[in-house]
Amino acid sequence: MAASGSGDPAGEARQLARYALFAVGGACAALLTALGSGMLILLSGVVGLAATAAGVWWFLAHRGPVRVFGAILAAAAPLTTLGLYVSGGVWVNALVALGLWGVALSCARAALRRPEDERKALMRGESVPPPRRPVLIMNPKSGGGKVARFGLVERAEALGARVILLDPSAPADVGGLARKAVAEGADLLGVAGGDGTQALVAEVAAEHDLPFLVISAGTRNHFAMDLGLDRTDPSRCLDALTDGEELRIDLGDVAGRPFVNTVSFGVYADVVQRPEYRDDKAGTALEVLPDLLQGGFGDRLDATADATPLTGQQALLVSNNPYAAPDPLGTVAARRTRLDGGELGVIGIRVDGAAQAAELAVLGNRATGLKVLTARRVEVGGAPGATISVAVDGEALTLPTPVVCTLRPRALRVLVPRGRPGSPVPPPPLDWRRLTRLAFPEEPAAGDGNPWDTRTS
Repeated sequence: MAASGSGDPAGEARQLARYALFAVGGACAALLTALGSGMLILLSGVVGLAATAAGVWWFLAHRGPVRVFGAILAAAAPLTTLGLYVSGGVWVNALVALGLWGVALSCARAALRRPEDERKALMRGESVPPPRRPVLIMNPKSGGGKVARFGLVERAEALGARVILLDPSAPADVGGLARKAVAEGADLLGVAGGDGTQALVAEVAAEHDLPFLVISAGTRNHFAMDLGLDRTDPSRCLDALTDGEELRIDLGDVAGRPFVNTVSFGVYADVVQRPEYRDDKAGTALEVLPDLLQGGFGDRLDATADATPLTGQQALLVSNNPYAAPDPLGTVAARRTRLDGGELGVIGIRVDGAAQAAELAVLGNRATGLKVLTARRVEVGGAPGATISVAVDGEALTLPTPVVCTLRPRALRVLVPRGRPGSPVPPPPLDWRRLTRLAFPEEPAAGDGNPWDTRTS
């Protein structure tokens, strides 16, 4: 909500913080004025919220009839509450309170967003001359057929690239094709496919110190998102062949295999191993989610992140650079603001019961069952010779223990379009104490002009 051209960002942040607090007060006032219509009607809103939360919990944490009942309750509770508000004549109060709460959240996030967050939204590289002999490997099945739908082959060839089109009916040695292209004189390697395929070709590009081109033709395109590429039109990624800049980014390594995004262990890795995962990702994840939320099911993992032990983890995620706003339940599209920081991001989840699972859902990053840290080396233990399920950039693997994750700093040269759209800045966490101090700051010490530095002791 802040104006980009504002001459006083500190004053504008302070004003937004005050708007947020005033909106919260207005929402409370709107609800209090409904007291004359009956306390029971007002309390029905609280009961409705509790019933909805319980229904969502039963739906996610159970299977069978309990899950069905949870879905019915989650849908019926808000409708029943709305009916009571209408019949009691306080629906206007509820609507005003809801609208003011939305204003409060919007203003609060805008006020808490630091100026440097905007500057970090897009990595900038160095201008380089266009490649002379680019070779692009394209998977026609990736992303539901984006290669054909966006005419990627024709556009790439018109820009002077040689295209290797994979045969969807037979498995391909993508790394071998990339190495053959290098032997034949390619001065750039690129991929139109999923993140797993991207990583295999990125390894070859890093080995030969060649630039690498990412074409966002996968399903989710996490890597492309963090590079700031256009995920709605993958053909725009090809603009880098004529007007590009080069980024130096880190490349992950797990047991000698490259990864560009994440390595997952535990519950998520077990999900990816299931045959039905490819055709029904959401349904498969929903089927195993109770094992995580109820605690006590599935194998536990012991790991070490540098010198920090992580014991009894049910899920462990290691990322190529840390996520800006880690989301343990995957309710938002988390992203990495940098890919050249030289550190792995580590997220561990340990849930020992329903109470701890509820705490995880409510408190997020502040929950006791969640560990968020960074490291240069992560070792996931196990008996020598044993094997564990691992998901590398979404691809299912089985690796012998111990499994070691490291990072190769700035090992990969990535060519990106100069005019790429960038990625949305992750919303800052809501901290009402910090917001209050920002809205009504104490007298700053001499030379202290940073209103966002509202740390508490």
